[in-house]
Amino acid sequence: MPETETSKGDSQLFSPPSGVRGMTKLDRTAFQKTVTVPVLKVRKAVVNGLMRVLKRAALRRPGIKRVIEDPEDEESRLVMLDPYKMRTHESFDKEELSALKQLNVSPQLSEYNLELTYENFKLEEILKAVLPEGQDVTSGFSRVGHIAHLNLRDHQLPFKHLIGQVTIDKNPGITSAVNKINNIDSTYRNFQMEVLSGEENMMTKVRENNFAYEFDFSKVYWNPRLSTEHSRIIELLNPEDVLFDVFAGVGPFAIPAAKKNCTVFANDLNPESHKWLLHNCKLNKVEQKVKVFNMDGKDFLQGPVREELMQQLGVSKEAKHSVHIVMNLPAKAIEFLSAFRSLLDGPPCSSEHLPVVHCYSFSKDVTPAEDVRHRAEAVLGISLEACSSVHFVRNVAPNKEMVCITFQIPAATLYESQTLHPGEQPLEKQR
Repeated sequence: MPETETSKGDSQLFSPPSGVRGMTKLDRTAFQKTVTVPVLKVRKAVVNGLMRVLKRAALRRPGIKRVIEDPEDEESRLVMLDPYKMRTHESFDKEELSALKQLNVSPQLSEYNLELTYENFKLEEILKAVLPEGQDVTSGFSRVGHIAHLNLRDHQLPFKHLIGQVTIDKNPGITSAVNKINNIDSTYRNFQMEVLSGEENMMTKVRENNFAYEFDFSKVYWNPRLSTEHSRIIELLNPEDVLFDVFAGVGPFAIPAAKKNCTVFANDLNPESHKWLLHNCKLNKVEQKVKVFNMDGKDFLQGPVREELMQQLGVSKEAKHSVHIVMNLPAKAIEFLSAFRSLLDGPPCSSEHLPVVHCYSFSKDVTPAEDVRHRAEAVLGISLEACSSVHFVRNVAPNKEMVCITFQIPAATLYESQTLHPGEQPLEKQR
């Protein structure tokens, strides 16, 4: 028998039945429940006009019609009202009462037994009712095309298949729910995942900032929470600038930059990322503007990047374009900064043409900006205090920030045997 709630003041009125607590295998029929809500009897002819005025007072629940037929009068309708806002006819505000009077509608309320089912409860409400009391029921996830990517906590794991199925049920367009079961592999930046519910198809297509990307989510790195950061970097570029993307993934920096008419050199060590990067360049019709590599980041910097910089910075002293180097591998990118030490030989270019680096890192320090700058300085062997800025990208976990340090590579670092400027730290040659 469905559980019945009759008290309008009960804060649990629209909570699922208590009997679902501890459920690990989803039983949708167990969520049936009857609640008593206030209704207002209205002539059919004035319903549309009145509903515009009753926006505040009307009931809002998933899958529930706010206006239903009156079983006792076919010329009337019943308007369901929010029981938390509408206790009696005195709960109407002045504007609502004026409209009722003008339309000749009595403000007297009646009661109606409303049948609730699984479809009428929200995701958070279902998880809060099912998981142990007092436990975190955070139901947030990253959406990657048709895939919901969850990162469940230990206490949620006994309920993982139910959580996956409810996530699919309550989010139109989601047909697969997966959970990360290990940390991101720092080599290829992918992770093992378990399909909790739905299809096992990990081939997906996403749109970000008006660009389309296709890939196998189980084999490459993609984080939809970085959309704003991708846009921020692209806005720093001007047409004809040069972008070196050291850890390019499937192209969220490289492809928009190429579309902006920049010359792009994009690299990723993961063969799957390399494959989908090539595919997405063609998909977005920028394959002629992007040179794609499948190399270790250090080899890419000391090979193709060095060769191109020697040509770009050596041939034209009057170059009007800027050179940017993006290093989005937060777990390890700072280590790769050592590749810039004495990278170039010959006379240095003018300081305004020195490459600008955007290097990402995680920090658990109480002062993340200083922490990341100090670590970058230790690798480069020179102070960045006067020539760098740090941008906070996002909070990854409690006490863990993702930041981006941006700086112009000092000539004393970049060029072999370059004379140091006063105040700059000496550095060891490292090739």
